Amino acid sequence: MHYSTESFDDMGPVGQDPRWAAFEPFHEYLQTTFPLVHSTLNRTKVNTYGLVYEWGTAGPISAKPILFAAHQDVVSVENTTVGQWTHPPYSGFYDGQRVWGRGSTDDKGCLIGILIAVETLLQKGFTQPRRPVILAFGFDEEISGFQGASELAKFIEGKYGKDGVAMIIDEGLGFSEQYGTPIATPGISEKGSFNMQLEVRATGGHSSVPPPHTGIGILAALLVQIEANPFEARLTRSQPTYATFQCIAEHAKDVPQDLRTVVLQAAESDNALQALESIITRDNVLKSLIGTTQAINIVQGGVKSNVLPERSWAVVNHRIGATSSVSDLKTRNAQILETVAQRFNLSYNAFGTQVFGDAASLPSLALTDISNGGLEPAPLSPTSTTDLPYQLLSGTIKAVYSAHRGDFQGETSDIVVAPGMMPANTDTRHYWNLTRHIFRYSHLNGGKNGGSQLNWGIHTVNEFIPVDEWLENIQFYTTLILNADEATDL
Repeated sequence: MHYSTESFDDMGPVGQDPRWAAFEPFHEYLQTTFPLVHSTLNRTKVNTYGLVYEWGTAGPISAKPILFAAHQDVVSVENTTVGQWTHPPYSGFYDGQRVWGRGSTDDKGCLIGILIAVETLLQKGFTQPRRPVILAFGFDEEISGFQGASELAKFIEGKYGKDGVAMIIDEGLGFSEQYGTPIATPGISEKGSFNMQLEVRATGGHSSVPPPHTGIGILAALLVQIEANPFEARLTRSQPTYATFQCIAEHAKDVPQDLRTVVLQAAESDNALQALESIITRDNVLKSLIGTTQAINIVQGGVKSNVLPERSWAVVNHRIGATSSVSDLKTRNAQILETVAQRFNLSYNAFGTQVFGDAASLPSLALTDISNGGLEPAPLSPTSTTDLPYQLLSGTIKAVYSAHRGDFQGETSDIVVAPGMMPANTDTRHYWNLTRHIFRYSHLNGGKNGGSQLNWGIHTVNEFIPVDEWLENIQFYTTLILNADEATDL
């Protein structure tokens, strides 16, 4: 936690932007702290700050490797919020139950946990796994991974080939108690993403003689129109969240009978499916898992109190649901803003197409893709009884849950493993060519009532990780390495 490895949206290429140098002390720390990892595994630096560790690959590669992913970077800490932290954001303060600091949960807790698992196995004499193990640590996941994981993926595919990896484990949601039963939801997909910029240009001048609507006023009306038209959330049988509820209905102990009946009937009845959709969309978190979301996150405009703004702009972040696409989203956004553009007599350009008006005239509105084409929803990882990577993951989750609670016979392992949907994006967006079996899962206990590590200060003040949950996650990584090593048919 002491190392501030922040990444920023405006960071330039590695080698040109000096802010990347913040990762160098962190690399030195890793090398000092994990001596056996660095003396046994083959480490390659990719694009200077990306780290690939290969273990068990000295000889001919006969078994597909298992890959553990994590990221080194963290979101920035706003200077104005530092005083709101219970403990300084880069102190790594341990209060006896929790470690506090930026990145403790997202995602240095996982990265360090993976390295501890490998270092411990090496200390215990497990030095040459039969199944190769790859550790891939990106450095710009928080800004989409184009310089980090994207380059790591090219390196790994160049060595192991397309579909050359058995399975991938990256950060994700963990498990929590739902309906009286612990439920683990490894993400078998993740939502797509798209960032749209709205830019209003208007004639400037002295504010003592303003027009009826300034550029900021026009932008405000556009943003109101966006929030007044949220995306409809639709549930289909192909979505991971549908599979989650099927598992809960079948295995959770305290599901109300009417809900259990609706969920189970939804497998055959469209009316029951619609009823389940209605139930899910009452909960904002569940609703976000099945539909496309929109969030206005950045607004800028104006330079001085007595100067009319010539340029006002905002950024809207979208997370695209499994049944939608980047193309559908752009078309829909362009359409809902047409009426506002007409009301203010704007010249309107939507994603390079001049909808109406003269491109050079003012006032004007331009919608722009600022996310390099956006990201489509991820392919679904297979989860049938014949898909061995998912079965291996599921069995490992059950075994670790039992062992951590002192039940080495598995008698209390009533944890249910259900396919889940990852609401955010991870570095796995760049790894689709490496394997069909990608799972976004951190074995962390979110507590009761469907809680998760999203409540542990991720991306805001007072980020922390409970140490007991973190230790259980390390146990998970260790066990998965050993289980994968014994599996001959992944």
